[in-house]
Amino acid sequence: MKVTYLNSPIGTIEIKGNENGVTSVLFTDEKIPSRIDIVESLPQSLQNARLQLSEYFNGSRKTFDLPLNPQGTTFQKKVWEQLQTIPFGKTTTYQYMANTLGDPKVIRAAASANGKNPISIVIPCHRVIGSDGSLTGYAGGLHRKKWLLQHESPVKQGELF
Repeated sequence: MKVTYLNSPIGTIEIKGNENGVTSVLFTDEKIPSRIDIVESLPQSLQNARLQLSEYFNGSRKTFDLPLNPQGTTFQKKVWEQLQTIPFGKTTTYQYMANTLGDPKVIRAAASANGKNPISIVIPCHRVIGSDGSLTGYAGGLHRKKWLLQHESPVKQGELF
């Protein structure tokens, strides 16, 4: 498993993976280590992840084309696959996800799987909100979820308060 880091407008991102694909993209509160892997020594999947995430943050990328290899249960993987169908600039609710999974009663399990998503941004768990429109939980912090949703919003406006 190889690791690389990316500075973003909302903090440092740790990217892990190997020749089989990206296994995690997670925010870290740690500073980037002074010695970072030379990009050329990284598997192509991690080089591409760094590039595509940089493009996402500078506003030139709306979709990702990366080999993903998240580790989780069969149910979690099903939820993470569903998350990847949420279009850029759109949101959905936990209840809608549960309904789409075929059982409205799995809302808590779907929310839990969403919270365990190991590949932030690329698997867009930040696009899931509460049924009342509230910004509910985000492992990277609600301030980051808010930033990501504003970054993807087709309507740009300044802060009102």
